[in-house]
Amino acid sequence: MSERRFWVDSHLRSKLKSGEKIHFTLLDPDKVSDLSKVDKVAEITVSEGTDAFLVGGSIGVSERDVDELVISLKKWGLPVILFPGNVSGISRHADAILFMSLLNSDDPYFIIGAQVLGAPLVARYGLEALPTGYVIVGYGGAAGYVGRARPIPYDKPELGVAYVLAARFLGMKYVYLEAGSGAPEPIPPKFVRKVSAFKGDSVLIVGGGIRTQEQAREAINSGADVIVTGTAIEENAEKAREIIRAVKKK
Repeated sequence: MSERRFWVDSHLRSKLKSGEKIHFTLLDPDKVSDLSKVDKVAEITVSEGTDAFLVGGSIGVSERDVDELVISLKKWGLPVILFPGNVSGISRHADAILFMSLLNSDDPYFIIGAQVLGAPLVARYGLEALPTGYVIVGYGGAAGYVGRARPIPYDKPELGVAYVLAARFLGMKYVYLEAGSGAPEPIPPKFVRKVSAFKGDSVLIVGGGIRTQEQAREAINSGADVIVTGTAIEENAEKAREIIRAVKKK
């Protein structure tokens, strides 16, 4: 087992404790095979203050692809956190991993099966595990389809509250509300606000469908601790500037 200094969780929580909100830049190895494009995205997002890189995707991802992307991002000096859709999304070169359970999946594989298969690799590589309750909401996208989830309707925030409480009581330090990559609209502020009131010490991550600074600001003002943007940045790296500025209130 590799020995490393675990620092990502404490680093993120120290930012939140100081009153900051956090932005993650999500990069899918299946969609950014051109590493020169990765450098452009990284240069823009780092200059604006993104706090970490998430690396992962739901389909078409190999460990080699993940390794190459992680290595290319490490030079920017920010935490590189794995966001795995399956066991193939684990890389020894990352700093940490969102060790996720897809709580509203109908398939036990995505609730605990993949985690059992991946745990020995996480231990062997010495990755910092960030225990995460992953909850698909609304549209769901590829993550919802592949993970066989029953997405929570946008107008049923009380179900989101129940899942967040369950994640807390199971000891998960992070809760990720996912509308799905390319979602036509983000999770409504009312939904986020309702759920955030019950998150306790858990870090609330919100992603999917956030394409404008107004949407990012609404999610933050509704209680999200972390905003994730991926598709918007893939489509137009310059769009990251206004979204990150909204999160960071620049």
